[in-house]
Amino acid sequence: LGVKTSFIGRAGNDREAECITKMLCDVGAEESNIAYRGTSSVKTRLLGNGRQQMIRLDYENIILPLKEEHKSYIESIEKKLKNGLKAVILSDYGKGMFLGTLAQDIIKTCAKYKVPVLVDPKGTDWNKYSGAFVVTPNLSELAAVSDRQVINDDNSVADAGKAIKSRFKFQNLIVTRSEKGATLISSDEVLHVPAFAVEVFDVSGAGDTVIAVLSASVAAGLDIADSVRLANMAGQVVVGKVGTTPIERDELLNFFAKNESKGKLMKAEDVAVKIQEWQKRGEKVIFTNGCFDIFHAGHVDSLAKSKALGEHLVVGLNSDSSIRLLKGPSRPVNLQGARASVLSAMSDVDIVVIFDEETPEHLLSILRPDVIAKGGDYSPDKVAGGQYAKEVVILPLLEGLSTTSIIERMNYDGNK
Repeated sequence: LGVKTSFIGRAGNDREAECITKMLCDVGAEESNIAYRGTSSVKTRLLGNGRQQMIRLDYENIILPLKEEHKSYIESIEKKLKNGLKAVILSDYGKGMFLGTLAQDIIKTCAKYKVPVLVDPKGTDWNKYSGAFVVTPNLSELAAVSDRQVINDDNSVADAGKAIKSRFKFQNLIVTRSEKGATLISSDEVLHVPAFAVEVFDVSGAGDTVIAVLSASVAAGLDIADSVRLANMAGQVVVGKVGTTPIERDELLNFFAKNESKGKLMKAEDVAVKIQEWQKRGEKVIFTNGCFDIFHAGHVDSLAKSKALGEHLVVGLNSDSSIRLLKGPSRPVNLQGARASVLSAMSDVDIVVIFDEETPEHLLSILRPDVIAKGGDYSPDKVAGGQYAKEVVILPLLEGLSTTSIIERMNYDGNK
């Protein structure tokens, strides 16, 4: 990913440890402080169906850090913090490194420098992670530490996550949910990030990839919601590989380019959260709406003019039932799924949200954009939902272009 990385910890006093340390240094990581004691863990993976991992067996001895090692780790981190360190990952594999107070001492040290600590947890004693910027359990890890049953359902995960976040005083909690994607619970929002349809071969290293990309994104200045979206994509890439293969920057960019439009169709409540994120950053959000039944040059022109009014464009799309109410039983020509796909493929469009009413007034009462852009000869005070935006802008339309006129010409030509 091109991120300058240092590592501290414990490794076995053997050839395997020397090998892994050399491999890390060969890819540009810096060895800051490694204690070489004991033996390296030996892992055996059993694969089925040619490539898919079925089970893993670990052979190891658990060793706690010595007092002098503990002190040395804190000193190493503080030295890095003074030199501009942007983020710290605590990757807990349950091998003894964090059985004492080391995790808490690292979190408190980083807090003095206002540097986020991101934790990939293990076990059920999460008091040691108290105060962390974010903790990233998977669903089973969340269920194990929760005081309630947790199923892979948005509401169940959100309820359990809120309770855990509050109990352990985390700033954020991110739950990775396999085929359901990931859920972010922060101080002011719950965001469900869907997964993409990919074939899963090996989940080894998926959690490591998620927290690595998450940390790189946060360190680079992305907000937590966008960081989660990017990390979720990275996790989807690596489960399609065999073994603990690192993700390359180009792989992530290619996956993002191929799948970006698939994530643009969102529920109204999630869109409202996203709009608030943008507005908090001082970014102007534009809303426009329509049926977009037979997509044509007039639509392209209208979307481009709308996007030019601000940083982000949200498109409200009339549902099939809404169009039937407005246009009659013969419409729409294209169903809402197809229409949403076309809109999502447009680079000017950031989000598509479907509504069932004849006008977007109720939708706008939820979204509250900065600007409503409307094409035609309306007056701003007559635009439905105009009271829910700071400004209404009327855009000129390209003459002679509308879905209705196109259908009429097609019918005329067909009857000649």
